[in-house]
Amino acid sequence: MVRRVTVEEYNLCWAEQYDAEAVKLRALLADNLLEIHHIGSTAVPGLSAKPIIDIMPVVKDISAIDRLQKTFERAGYLYLGEYGIPGRRFLVRGTDKIRFAHVHIFGVSSSDIERHLAFRDYLRCHEAEAAEYSCIKKALALKFPEDIEAYINGKSGFVRDLETKALKWFRANLQT
Repeated sequence: MVRRVTVEEYNLCWAEQYDAEAVKLRALLADNLLEIHHIGSTAVPGLSAKPIIDIMPVVKDISAIDRLQKTFERAGYLYLGEYGIPGRRFLVRGTDKIRFAHVHIFGVSSSDIERHLAFRDYLRCHEAEAAEYSCIKKALALKFPEDIEAYINGKSGFVRDLETKALKWFRANLQT
Protein backbone atom coordinates (compact mmCIF):
# COMPACT_ATOMS: atom_id res chain seq x y z
CA MET A 1 0.00 0.00 0.00
CA VAL A 2 1.42 3.40 -1.03
CA ARG A 3 1.47 6.14 1.60
CA ARG A 4 0.82 9.45 -0.12
CA VAL A 5 3.18 12.27 0.91
CA THR A 6 1.11 15.36 1.68
CA VAL A 7 2.56 18.50 3.24
CA GLU A 8 0.05 21.10 4.40
CA GLU A 9 0.28 24.64 5.70
CA TYR A 10 0.30 24.89 9.49
CA ASN A 11 -3.10 24.14 10.99
CA LEU A 12 -4.20 25.47 14.40
CA CYS A 13 -6.21 22.25 14.88
CA TRP A 14 -2.98 20.26 15.23
CA ALA A 15 -2.48 21.52 18.79
CA GLU A 16 -6.05 20.51 19.65
CA GLN A 17 -5.55 17.09 18.08
CA TYR A 18 -2.39 16.65 20.15
CA ASP A 19 -4.28 17.61 23.33
CA ALA A 20 -7.04 15.07 22.65
CA GLU A 21 -4.56 12.29 21.87
CA ALA A 22 -2.45 13.15 24.94
CA VAL A 23 -5.48 12.64 27.18
CA LYS A 24 -5.89 9.10 25.81
CA LEU A 25 -2.20 8.31 26.22
CA ARG A 26 -2.08 9.66 29.78
CA ALA A 27 -4.86 7.24 30.71
CA LEU A 28 -3.17 4.29 28.99
CA LEU A 29 0.30 4.97 30.42
CA ALA A 30 -0.98 5.86 33.91
CA ASP A 31 1.68 5.97 36.65
CA ASN A 32 4.51 5.05 34.29
CA LEU A 33 4.16 8.38 32.46
CA LEU A 34 6.50 11.19 33.52
CA GLU A 35 5.97 13.71 30.70
CA ILE A 36 4.27 13.98 27.36
CA HIS A 37 5.28 16.33 24.54
CA HIS A 38 3.95 17.44 21.18
CA ILE A 39 6.98 17.13 18.88
CA GLY A 40 7.73 17.23 15.17
CA SER A 41 6.60 19.75 12.60
CA THR A 42 2.96 19.91 13.72
CA ALA A 43 4.25 21.27 17.06
CA VAL A 44 5.87 24.31 15.43
CA PRO A 45 3.43 27.17 14.72
CA GLY A 46 3.74 28.32 11.11
CA LEU A 47 5.67 25.26 9.92
CA SER A 48 4.22 23.25 7.04
CA ALA A 49 3.94 19.56 7.83
CA LYS A 50 2.51 16.20 6.97
CA PRO A 51 -0.76 16.22 8.95
CA ILE A 52 0.40 13.54 11.37
CA ILE A 53 0.67 14.49 15.04
CA ASP A 54 3.96 13.35 16.62
CA ILE A 55 3.69 12.68 20.33
CA MET A 56 6.51 11.80 22.71
CA PRO A 57 5.58 10.28 26.05
CA VAL A 58 8.49 9.87 28.48
CA VAL A 59 8.11 6.94 30.86
CA LYS A 60 9.85 5.59 33.94
CA ASP A 61 10.09 2.03 32.59
CA ILE A 62 10.26 1.48 28.83
CA SER A 63 10.11 -2.31 29.17
CA ALA A 64 6.67 -2.02 30.82
CA ILE A 65 5.34 -0.60 27.54
CA ASP A 66 5.70 -3.96 25.81
CA ARG A 67 3.24 -5.48 28.29
CA LEU A 68 0.65 -2.88 27.17
CA GLN A 69 0.67 -3.92 23.50
CA LYS A 70 -2.85 -5.41 23.59
CA THR A 71 -4.13 -2.41 25.58
CA PHE A 72 -2.77 -0.02 22.95
CA GLU A 73 -4.23 -2.11 20.15
CA ARG A 74 -7.68 -2.12 21.79
CA ALA A 75 -7.42 1.68 22.02
CA GLY A 76 -6.83 1.91 18.26
CA TYR A 77 -3.03 2.02 18.01
CA LEU A 78 -0.82 -0.15 15.85
CA TYR A 79 2.05 -1.28 18.11
CA LEU A 80 5.34 -1.54 16.18
CA GLY A 81 7.89 -2.02 18.98
CA GLU A 82 11.25 -0.28 18.59
CA TYR A 83 10.74 0.12 14.84
CA GLY A 84 14.35 0.94 14.01
CA ILE A 85 15.24 3.10 17.02
CA PRO A 86 16.65 1.18 20.00
CA GLY A 87 14.94 2.08 23.25
CA ARG A 88 11.87 3.56 21.61
CA ARG A 89 8.39 2.09 21.37
CA PHE A 90 6.55 3.29 18.29
CA LEU A 91 2.79 3.35 17.84
CA VAL A 92 0.69 4.54 14.93
CA ARG A 93 -2.89 5.71 15.01
CA GLY A 94 -4.62 5.45 11.66
CA THR A 95 -4.05 3.21 8.67
CA ASP A 96 -1.11 2.55 6.35
CA LYS A 97 -2.68 4.92 3.86
CA ILE A 98 -3.88 7.68 6.23
CA ARG A 99 -2.07 8.16 9.49
CA PHE A 100 -3.32 10.46 12.22
CA ALA A 101 -0.64 10.17 14.92
CA HIS A 102 2.81 8.76 15.56
CA VAL A 103 3.64 8.02 19.18
CA HIS A 104 7.32 7.78 20.11
CA ILE A 105 7.64 6.46 23.68
CA PHE A 106 11.05 6.77 25.34
CA GLY A 107 12.39 5.82 28.74
CA VAL A 108 13.47 8.74 30.91
CA SER A 109 17.20 8.19 30.29
CA SER A 110 16.99 8.23 26.47
CA SER A 111 19.12 10.83 24.67
CA ASP A 112 16.44 10.95 21.97
CA ILE A 113 14.24 13.04 24.27
CA GLU A 114 16.65 15.98 24.21
CA ARG A 115 17.11 15.63 20.44
CA HIS A 116 13.37 15.88 19.75
CA LEU A 117 12.77 18.76 22.15
CA ALA A 118 15.80 20.69 20.89
CA PHE A 119 14.70 20.36 17.26
CA ARG A 120 11.14 21.48 18.05
CA ASP A 121 12.17 24.39 20.27
CA TYR A 122 14.87 25.58 17.87
CA LEU A 123 12.37 25.79 15.01
CA ARG A 124 9.88 27.58 17.26
CA CYS A 125 12.50 30.28 17.91
CA HIS A 126 14.12 30.51 14.44
CA GLU A 127 11.46 31.47 11.91
CA ALA A 128 13.81 31.77 8.93
CA GLU A 129 15.05 28.21 9.30
CA ALA A 130 11.51 26.97 9.92
CA ALA A 131 10.45 28.70 6.68
CA GLU A 132 13.37 27.10 4.81
CA TYR A 133 12.41 23.70 6.20
CA SER A 134 8.79 24.27 5.08
CA CYS A 135 9.95 25.04 1.54
CA ILE A 136 12.13 21.94 1.41
CA LYS A 137 9.30 19.71 2.62
CA LYS A 138 6.75 21.18 0.20
CA ALA A 139 9.13 20.78 -2.75
CA LEU A 140 9.94 17.18 -1.80
CA ALA A 141 6.25 16.31 -1.36
CA LEU A 142 5.56 17.61 -4.86
CA LYS A 143 8.55 15.75 -6.30
CA PHE A 144 7.87 12.46 -4.47
CA PRO A 145 4.11 12.34 -3.78
CA GLU A 146 4.04 8.53 -3.56
CA ASP A 147 7.53 7.78 -2.26
CA ILE A 148 7.83 8.43 1.48
CA GLU A 149 11.39 7.08 1.56
CA ALA A 150 12.57 9.52 -1.13
CA TYR A 151 10.82 12.35 0.72
CA ILE A 152 12.57 11.42 3.98
CA ASN A 153 15.94 10.93 2.29
CA GLY A 154 15.59 14.26 0.48
CA LYS A 155 15.34 16.21 3.69
CA SER A 156 17.69 14.11 5.84
CA GLY A 157 20.83 16.21 5.25
CA PHE A 158 19.04 19.43 6.16
CA VAL A 159 17.47 17.79 9.22
CA ARG A 160 20.79 16.35 10.39
CA ASP A 161 22.53 19.73 10.11
CA LEU A 162 19.64 21.53 11.78
CA GLU A 163 19.52 18.96 14.57
CA THR A 164 23.22 19.51 15.34
CA LYS A 165 22.68 23.27 15.47
CA ALA A 166 19.52 22.84 17.55
CA LEU A 167 21.21 20.65 20.16
CA LYS A 168 24.04 23.15 20.58
CA TRP A 169 21.52 25.98 20.92
CA PHE A 170 19.31 23.99 23.30
CA ARG A 171 22.19 23.07 25.60
CA ALA A 172 23.48 26.64 25.65
CA ASN A 173 20.01 27.93 26.55
CA LEU A 174 19.65 25.37 29.37
CA GLN A 175 22.70 26.95 31.02
CA THR A 176 21.12 30.42 31.12
